[in-house]
Amino acid sequence: MLNPKVSPLVFPRLLLTGAAGQLGRELRPRLKANCDVLRVSDQNDLGMAAVGEEIQTADLANASDMQTLLKDVNAVVHLGGVSTEQPWAPILASNIVGMVNLYEAARLQGTKRIVFASSNHVTGFYRQDEVVNTKMPTKPDGFYGLSKAFGEDLAELYWARWGIETVSLRIGSSYAEPKDRRMLATWLSFDDLERLVVSALTAPIVGHTIIFGMSDNQSSWWDNTHAKHIGYRALDSSDVFRHEVEARQPHIDRHDKAALFQGGDFVKIAPHGE
Repeated sequence: MLNPKVSPLVFPRLLLTGAAGQLGRELRPRLKANCDVLRVSDQNDLGMAAVGEEIQTADLANASDMQTLLKDVNAVVHLGGVSTEQPWAPILASNIVGMVNLYEAARLQGTKRIVFASSNHVTGFYRQDEVVNTKMPTKPDGFYGLSKAFGEDLAELYWARWGIETVSLRIGSSYAEPKDRRMLATWLSFDDLERLVVSALTAPIVGHTIIFGMSDNQSSWWDNTHAKHIGYRALDSSDVFRHEVEARQPHIDRHDKAALFQGGDFVKIAPHGE
């Protein structure tokens, strides 16, 4: 975890959605240092509430649920929703309708800062020999990436019209260690994920900012020049795993679309989920 001597801005009540997911489970114990009360939500089992926690079940697609969930919330870390390529119906419910419900609830309840878990799959159809910055057009690699591009556009709308600030995190591959050669470029350590989220929560002014979520990897396809005001600095790197990963995967099939495009295997999944 981060250096305990750091004194981040503390929110009276911080909401973490998707708290039962892989990244939610990682962030849940770490975010308590940034709030007096951490409200955690998911449709899956969240176990018992820890000291300083509130547990609240909510369906993103239910507008009434979201109004209740956002009550008295000062800031949101939004990890909830469908996180892989799926058929359109669940993506529509959670990642499209659910996003509108979240932002409408934030507007009506007075929540002014949202950290949105977007995805690198927003730009998945850029090639692996290109470097992408946050001002370049999106190139989603499926319905999932398309839904995250919608989420970023929605965040821009709510900033422009109602002053709700958002940092959209185009998260790369956040695991304990990189699993393959693609992840040498996209890897985001759990500690760097925490640093990224805390920076997004505590930067003084963000408007709507898009930032790629990656560690300080030697190989990189993403340029965060336009997000330097967030103050995120990665301290980990995939390079310590490079020899092991390359030994496991010494050859790459350059005719494989997953090796050609940044989205990896996602570019080969039919967008209807079949």
